[in-house]
Amino acid sequence: MPLIDPVTMSATTKTTPAGTPPVKPSLPVELLPNDLARIISQAHPVVLLAGFYIRFPALVENPAATLLSSLLLVSLVQIGYVILCLPPTGQSIKPAKKVIGAKKTNDGTTPVARPLTAFFALIMSLASIPLLTALQILFGAPISTHLLHTILTSSHVALLVMFPLVYVHGADGKKWREIASFYSPMDEVFGGAVGCFLGAWLGAVPIPLDWDREWQKWPVTIVTGAYAGYMVGKMAGGWLVKGRRIELS
Repeated sequence: MPLIDPVTMSATTKTTPAGTPPVKPSLPVELLPNDLARIISQAHPVVLLAGFYIRFPALVENPAATLLSSLLLVSLVQIGYVILCLPPTGQSIKPAKKVIGAKKTNDGTTPVARPLTAFFALIMSLASIPLLTALQILFGAPISTHLLHTILTSSHVALLVMFPLVYVHGADGKKWREIASFYSPMDEVFGGAVGCFLGAWLGAVPIPLDWDREWQKWPVTIVTGAYAGYMVGKMAGGWLVKGRRIELS
């Protein structure tokens, strides 16, 4: 899947009928314009990696209990990340309405806008858990013996992937069609999503191998691949390939 620059793609776009305004290509998500956002964005994958490394022995020993007990911590880390680093949905499209008596932050939002958006994004992302669970089952996850493990794995993926995506894009149908077709421009939010799904898929490779290792049991390698892929994709999307698109053809 080669990466192409959106600037070069502009020369090959289809012509629109007379009188129809051309569709503007979407832009990558930018961090909030302050030093704190940049620092936290860089520290965010380190915090996730450190937490996962500390909890890995417990994950191997008791996957379900460990995944369940770590949900709160991962939620807090992700909430802090989106509130302090990412623009809430709609901010880049139109300026926030002025509320009498409400102070504004440096990025133009009221102090309650980002926490409120994060709350609704968290609720909406949790609603994606059944869909993520169904996708895992379609790809071969055990349904009769480890359903709880699969649901908890989907919960972690929802926090890593769906929560930031919903926070920055909301219910923008055009943007979600781009995301579903893997044609959204790369940024650290979309890059993290692609990396997480790709890492989880690759994480299934060691499970059937005849190594007789404790960490090969479901879903240890899936969760490990999801977290590793998320961190690699987030950093790559935010730095190395930012603004580029994935060409599937």
